[in-house]
Amino acid sequence: MRTLRTLTAAVLTTAALAGAALFGTAGTAFADSPSPSTSAGTDGEAPAPTEAGTSFRTATAITPDQRATADASTGDYLYWVLPVDAGQRATVKAKVTLPQSARHGSATWQLDVYDGLRRRQACQYGAQTRAVARDAGSVELSCTLRTVRAWAEPWANDPLPGSYYLRLTVVDLPKDDLGLPVHAEVDAALADQGGAHDVDGALAAPLVPGASTASPEAQESTAPGKPAALGEPDGGWSSGGWSDRWIWTAAGGLLAALGGIAGYRFTGGSGRPSRMPPGA
Repeated sequence: MRTLRTLTAAVLTTAALAGAALFGTAGTAFADSPSPSTSAGTDGEAPAPTEAGTSFRTATAITPDQRATADASTGDYLYWVLPVDAGQRATVKAKVTLPQSARHGSATWQLDVYDGLRRRQACQYGAQTRAVARDAGSVELSCTLRTVRAWAEPWANDPLPGSYYLRLTVVDLPKDDLGLPVHAEVDAALADQGGAHDVDGALAAPLVPGASTASPEAQESTAPGKPAALGEPDGGWSSGGWSDRWIWTAAGGLLAALGGIAGYRFTGGSGRPSRMPPGA
């Protein structure tokens, strides 16, 4: 009986060791095989665009802090589009590398920004238009917009949440220089300005193409690809729903209540005039 148990234990031990070796070999082979999660293009970050649109409808979508490039000809209109939400201030920059070949004169380049209603937005500060000399190698432009508001009066020209179009082009140059190759680079940075710039009210929908259609989901399902201008910020559109004004309002109310209680305690006294005798 004891011999049978010893033999059984030896068989089980041998089987266990053989199974462990088999699984170890399979695991090593599986680990050595290429993993699809490390393949290119699966990290969740889209590559920077290398082309630009030629109109509002064909504008190339970019994201904040993403440097987009494009090779074009002098005289072309280059368009990009990015989403800007309420409470954000956008700063867009562009750099144009000019051709090294001999040019016939100076040129003036301009960077324009349009909102979702295609209204040209004025720059708060920055060099939006610059003239470059005949022998200049590049030109840099920048534009910092006003803080985007969640809501505005119909007559106002305030920047509102939605798509913002960047247009880069040359506005003045000798005709003989048209068509020369140029290289353009653009990038945009967004800064949250906080609740100090909030307003009471919000848009029903951001100003992006297709926002007024009855069933945008149906259009997206039938279209071969989602239009670039319909992009939205990470986390979706806030529309001014939450801001730090709620915190400041609550803190102010609490301080006012504490101040009222403290004032009552300090000015109330014992409730009995000092000139009255104790037994009265």
